[in-house]
Amino acid sequence: MRTKHFLPVIVATAIGVGACQTAPKQTRQVVKPVFSAADMDLTMQPGENFYQYANGGWMTQNPLPDAKSRYGSFDKLGEENRENVKKVIEKAAAEKGAPGTISQKIGDFFAAGMDSAAVEKAGITPIQPLLDEISNISKREELVTVISSLQRKQFAPVFHFFSSADQKNSDMTIAGIYQSGLGMPDRDYYLDDSERSVKLREAYHTYMTTLFSLIGNAEDDAAKMTETIMAFETKLAEASNTRMENRDPHKTYNKTDVAGLVKMAPEFPWNQYLAGIHVPAPGDVNVYQPHFLGEIAKLYQSESLETWKTFLTAVVVRESASYLSSSFVDANFDFYGKALSGKKAQEPRWKRVLGATSGALGEAVGQLYVADFFPPQAKVRMETLVENLRIAFGQRVDQLEWMSAETKQAAHEKLTTINVKIGYPNKWRDYSDLTITAESYVTNIMASNEFDFAFDMSKLGKAVDKEEWHMTPQTVNAYYSPVANEIVFPAAILQPPFFYLDGDDAVNYGAIGVVIGHEMTHGFDDKGRYYDKEGNLNDWWTAEDTKLFEERTQVLVDQFNAIEVLPGTFANGEYSLGENIADLGGLCISYQAYCNSLKGKAQPEKIDGFTADQRFVLGYSRVWAQNIREKEILRLTKEDVHSLGVNRVNGPLPNVQMFYDAFNLDASSALYIAPDKRAIIW
Repeated sequence: MRTKHFLPVIVATAIGVGACQTAPKQTRQVVKPVFSAADMDLTMQPGENFYQYANGGWMTQNPLPDAKSRYGSFDKLGEENRENVKKVIEKAAAEKGAPGTISQKIGDFFAAGMDSAAVEKAGITPIQPLLDEISNISKREELVTVISSLQRKQFAPVFHFFSSADQKNSDMTIAGIYQSGLGMPDRDYYLDDSERSVKLREAYHTYMTTLFSLIGNAEDDAAKMTETIMAFETKLAEASNTRMENRDPHKTYNKTDVAGLVKMAPEFPWNQYLAGIHVPAPGDVNVYQPHFLGEIAKLYQSESLETWKTFLTAVVVRESASYLSSSFVDANFDFYGKALSGKKAQEPRWKRVLGATSGALGEAVGQLYVADFFPPQAKVRMETLVENLRIAFGQRVDQLEWMSAETKQAAHEKLTTINVKIGYPNKWRDYSDLTITAESYVTNIMASNEFDFAFDMSKLGKAVDKEEWHMTPQTVNAYYSPVANEIVFPAAILQPPFFYLDGDDAVNYGAIGVVIGHEMTHGFDDKGRYYDKEGNLNDWWTAEDTKLFEERTQVLVDQFNAIEVLPGTFANGEYSLGENIADLGGLCISYQAYCNSLKGKAQPEKIDGFTADQRFVLGYSRVWAQNIREKEILRLTKEDVHSLGVNRVNGPLPNVQMFYDAFNLDASSALYIAPDKRAIIW
């Protein structure tokens, strides 16, 4: 319901990462160990499968819970952090704040979600007005009114409508239109003849038939309705861009205005739609997928009203299902949890409601979270690390033998202007206009969605708010925004295994340091490199530099294409290229920053038997430790631009000379890549 917003041989050069140079060995204080033999698999040789060597023990000690499709270090931190968010929410609820206060809204939202008896009793009552609105459509002119109404609640029946920075004028906010409407998460699931896609279509058919039955349709009628939406959504899938096409920033930049929309998709009543979403004059609009929009407009006129009514009903019910009574929730889980990801059990209700509460009142919860769980000294130490990484990245740019002086200068300018946000926003969002009660969970969800949509639309035609965050402080993640040229590290990620406040520098540089370098590198990956220092889509590279860059990145593509994730299924090196460049860049940049930090200092002591360089690599590898189900491997390989955890370790490390030096590896190792075959980019 909520819209949240290649094969040439490369010659190794001097920029390959080597060993750090330090002052002579002296006595220094030993830091608390982070690694132990129990976390590792010491029966595995590092050069055979470093991921297993570093994480085998951890994987044995942390079996996959039934409610998880994957469970790793990242997820374990997320679970621990959820307990902290729960404390924040329960504390707010216990205050029993006056109506309109943040504590009242947080407390009542969570309480309404946890009142399972009330949710069961309500059944479909909370969405019945929407279903009636759809059912009462009697002529085509009324269809767009309902589509607009659903858009305001962020159901996004046929496309997302949202605000974003103009990619060629990044100081201004314009509207965006992005394809939507599919119940399955990828167009290919509708179109492929692979065994997996066929089975998923069957499971989706069962799911939607169940939903149609649950809202009162006879079983035969429900099955017929499902056939209708399968046929309709297949048409949407055929019109949709592929995931690879959607990674192309040039292909997805098609700025126009309302007159242009009318010309691009003339069969759709744009003025009526825009009035219905309360944005009659949005100004500039970027259409990410023009062909899709044109096809939607044709379907608006060519498909029968009954087909449209059936489809809109499907959208409302499937997008609401996880918030309704248990029969809907169970059906939703059977498809999205079991069939798609292989989960065996649902998460407990409190975790699901906690996530919805934290999403709906993100910065309100975040403000309380930061006060209780984010030490100020963590922000100070992160600021130092970031600047050290920035210096190291600049050094590596200077060392590049394949890049011209002209492009190097532009790269330095972009690097220097990267904005950094750590911990939490400087100003918090105002939730005064959001009304939340303890009466209805689904009603609160929809109220939050309408509140967010109105907030989003209020930005159109205005200068971009450079202070705004697009992740909450309680989120265990980080991001780079190419249009803002900024890297953002929420408070929640600044914890082990990413960040050790009083921990060993080698481990911190290997973990959070690589994360910092990873996000910085996104500004210079295969897509981020198209944006200049101002965040504008503007190719600032010379033609020769582009050619040489693409030759180097093709090596990485080919390496990952050769990885068999399951028998007969291979990684997609082209689709995951941006993330793989960022992982490799992050490793190289952070290691250089770590070496810089040791200049003039004593050589680090071994800790728990591991050298500093070994701890750096182990610190990086531990971040990606995980157990994962086969269905989830298949899903992520299809849908996710990130490589699987094992390949985020065994993939980039063999391209880095320091890895071989740290663990005394040679050409006899299974992971060995000859120097002239390694991917050397940043």
